[in-house]
Amino acid sequence: MASLAKLLFVTLLASSLLASPGSAQLSPTFYSTSCPNLLTIVRNAMTQAVNNEARMAASILRLFFHDCFVNLLDDTATFTGEKNAGPNRNSARGYEVIDAIKTRVEAACNATVSCADILALAARDGVVLVCNYIFYTQIYFSISKILATLVTMFSNKGLNARDLTALSGAHTIGQARCVTFRGRIYNDTNIDPAFATTRRANCPATGGDANLAPMDTTPARFDNDYYRGLVARRGLFHSDQELFNGGSQDAAVRGYSNNAASFLGDFAAAMVRMGNISPLTGTNGEVRRNCRRIN
Repeated sequence: MASLAKLLFVTLLASSLLASPGSAQLSPTFYSTSCPNLLTIVRNAMTQAVNNEARMAASILRLFFHDCFVNLLDDTATFTGEKNAGPNRNSARGYEVIDAIKTRVEAACNATVSCADILALAARDGVVLVCNYIFYTQIYFSISKILATLVTMFSNKGLNARDLTALSGAHTIGQARCVTFRGRIYNDTNIDPAFATTRRANCPATGGDANLAPMDTTPARFDNDYYRGLVARRGLFHSDQELFNGGSQDAAVRGYSNNAASFLGDFAAAMVRMGNISPLTGTNGEVRRNCRRIN
């Protein structure tokens, strides 16, 4: 596991969205002069957060996924954001960790580091910590549509089908609420019967919405067991199983199920590409004083 962790760390090193003012170029070393202690501040804060509550690494990873597609801002009188959308309400978490990191960064380098960059770095460090900490977490993708729709949604953001399949491997860690997979275990036919029976024991047809189930058989390890589950028709979410259901991604899923290093390398590369979705560089964006709202 140590060698895989090293591979993931080295590849994810470039995943932060660090852009120089007046330029569209992204650089992971942009803050080396203007905020030289940035990486240490974020890493120490994430280590503390995971030590205090082991779920937090994947929670921050989930925020990074969402923030790359939509802006995770608090609602205002004139703005309705994604934070309180149905799938996120009482589910998406970790905002207070980003707030705490932002406070420390502002104390060291006032009005210098963007919230997007802080979240990207925190997500990167969280993934690396997953390889070293045994922890329980909850992470949930709100998408539950057919594969073609998923591929199109990712393509619209500049990500290809293999990126989708690799990024879905984030479900190798964590637990999910019954309400998010009830339809899968009671209605789907492309599901292992024994698996469905096991999950129904803690997720009744009605009630028990908050009851939890692991998303693969090793929810405390960032590994490729998620893909082995898909091959065995044991994907917990309908959208997960669509990746291995006689479609275009069957070969990729089977490949990842047999090769953990291939998965980790592709996951890290896809994280970098996702982090480069429509970055606001130069004067197009702002360094928020508070990550929950615009200045």
